[in-house]
Amino acid sequence: MTPAAKPTKTTDVHLYDGDGEALMHTEQAMDRVTLLPNTPPSMCPDERDTLRILWGQHMLHDILEHRYRAVVCGVNDSDNSHGIISQVVDLIDTSQWTSNTVTSYAKMFHDSVTLQAEDDREPHILKIDLDSVLILAMLRPRGQDHFTLNDLSYGFKTITKMLKGRRERLPVASVSFLGARSNRLIDSDTGAEPSFETTLRTMFEAGYRGDVYPSSAMWGLGDVGVYPSYPFPAGLQRMREGGF
Repeated sequence: MTPAAKPTKTTDVHLYDGDGEALMHTEQAMDRVTLLPNTPPSMCPDERDTLRILWGQHMLHDILEHRYRAVVCGVNDSDNSHGIISQVVDLIDTSQWTSNTVTSYAKMFHDSVTLQAEDDREPHILKIDLDSVLILAMLRPRGQDHFTLNDLSYGFKTITKMLKGRRERLPVASVSFLGARSNRLIDSDTGAEPSFETTLRTMFEAGYRGDVYPSSAMWGLGDVGVYPSYPFPAGLQRMREGGF
C-alpha cells in the first residue's frame, strides 16, 4: 500500500483579473489592514457569540444601503454637527430629523431628567426613528465632554435589553466610539483613549453581539495583524504571557 500523498499548498489562486495582483501589492497602499483568520476554515463553524468587526467597510455607506435595521452611536446636547448621526439624518430619504433637531431633542431629554432625578448622570439611550433605520443614540452625560468606559458599559447593557427579543431591530451595528470628534471615549485611568481591544471587551461584557466599525484611523496600521471578530483567539493572550 502506497502512502497517501501529502496535500500541497496551491499557488494557482487569483484574486484579480489581468495584472491586478501585480498592481495591488499592499506596500503601495497608504491605508490598509492585515486581516488574520480567527480560526482556520472548518466544516464545524465556531459557535461562540462574537462581535463582528467590519474592517475596511464604510459604515455610512452600509447604512444607506439598508444593511442594518438599527445603528448605535453617540449624541450630546450641545452640538452634533460633526458626528455620524448628522450625516445619517441628512442622507436618509425618510428622515425628518436634522443635526439641530437631534441636539434639541437631547437637550430637552436632559432637562426633563434633571427635573425628575437631579443626580442621574447615566448615559440614556435615545430612540431616533428614521423609518428605514432606528438610531439607538447613547446620550453623553450632562457636564462631561466625553464618554467613559463606565458610560459605555452602562449604555450597552441598556442597548442589549432594548434589542433582546426584538428581531425587527436586527441586524445592528455600532460605531467604535474611538477617534470621535464630538463624543470622545476616554479611559478615566489614563486620561487617553482606550485600546480597541478594551472597547470591544467593554461592549461584549455588556452583552452586545452586533457589528462594530473601526475608526478610519485604524486602517493605517497595516503592519499590525487584526482579527475579524471578538473575542480574539486565545493564542494572542498566550503570546502576551510569553508562550506560543
